[in-house]
Amino acid sequence: MAQYKAAVVGLGKIGLPLSVYMARNGIEVTGCDISLKVVDAVNAGRSPIEAEEGLEEGLAGVVASGRFRATTDTTAAVAESDVALVIVPVLVDDEHNIDYGSIDAATEAIATGLKPGTLVIYETTLPVGTTRTRLVPALEKGSGLTVVEDFCVAFSPERVYSGRIFRDLARYPKVVGGITSECTRRALEFYRAALSGADLLPVENIETAEMVKLMETTYRDVNIALANLFARFAASRGVKIDEAIAAANSQPFSHIHKPGIAVGGHCIPVYPYFLINQDEGGKLSLLREARRLNDAMPEWALGQVSKLLGGFDGKRVLVLGLAFRENVKEAGHSGTVRLIELLKSEGATVLVDDPHYTPEEIAAYNATPDDVEKVTACDAVVLQAYHDEYRSLDWGRLAAVGCKFVLDGRNALERSVIEGSGMKYVGIGR
Repeated sequence: MAQYKAAVVGLGKIGLPLSVYMARNGIEVTGCDISLKVVDAVNAGRSPIEAEEGLEEGLAGVVASGRFRATTDTTAAVAESDVALVIVPVLVDDEHNIDYGSIDAATEAIATGLKPGTLVIYETTLPVGTTRTRLVPALEKGSGLTVVEDFCVAFSPERVYSGRIFRDLARYPKVVGGITSECTRRALEFYRAALSGADLLPVENIETAEMVKLMETTYRDVNIALANLFARFAASRGVKIDEAIAAANSQPFSHIHKPGIAVGGHCIPVYPYFLINQDEGGKLSLLREARRLNDAMPEWALGQVSKLLGGFDGKRVLVLGLAFRENVKEAGHSGTVRLIELLKSEGATVLVDDPHYTPEEIAAYNATPDDVEKVTACDAVVLQAYHDEYRSLDWGRLAAVGCKFVLDGRNALERSVIEGSGMKYVGIGR
């Protein structure tokens, strides 16, 4: 097995586990990050990322073995490495414009340390064509080298799920596309060593590899929008949407997702705009409509409770889960942010409980932190993220402090338990 020295640029929720995974497979890894706090924690063997299965002990092991260290000096790390992997965020602003600031800065730092023979692989999700037309020219300009002649570039989208990244790295095929066939070959050779046994899936070129990730995430967004549309229709016709979806999905060609109160996270609500923003002539109207429908779900769901409660003015509403989904500490594009805005605009006092966040962290989102086990009064509860800690809740206690309605934003609760405790149950199309 070939031995490599790799610089991983970006030690976030994907980059750090990827670094540890590769180091465990014998790669000598230098992790690069602009945060000195992150770098110091990593070098001490402490994970700055919570709730990632196996990361804490894995990190401690590879740091102790000497196969993994961290630095803020990306240029120096790249100069000492055979491979540079880039996995820093590309986000969109409130108007859905793409912010390339982080990846441009990372590319500039890499270019300064680039030497002949280096392989640069981008794993950050990007609009189609970005690697070839934006990043490669920046690498050439900053290094004085010429792509293909002096160094190789490839793209390989990250395809993992927070909380189970090590498992996903082992079981999902690694899609790889290079700027030339030789660059593809070299990237495949590297991943064969770094991921040790994972299936590798070469594609024609960089643009195809970029498109793969955008298709995966946008498919999910459109599918969820369809499920939400079905749920809203079902709610007006007395149909149990979860039962209908389960029955429909018993047909092998049906793969309808679950409806929900919000679509959150750094991927599904964001990456469709990478396609939409490149759309010329309105060919991707379906994607725009899916985003509009999913963004409207918090308002629609609260409307179902508002009609029963007689409005939210003067009411105390407890939202369970600041995180965008269960069992993670990630609030990026969380539906709770929109729920807080909507409830406050209706005159409600918004209480938020999340066992993964401190009261100070919750208060930063303009909500009143509270403890679901100790809350003294509330009129309604909204379940946004069904953390494991909520599976054993005493719903009777919530009824005893005045709660009249439970909005199950994830269709995760048992109606009989809620109604047996003396409260009204409202689901998403249930």
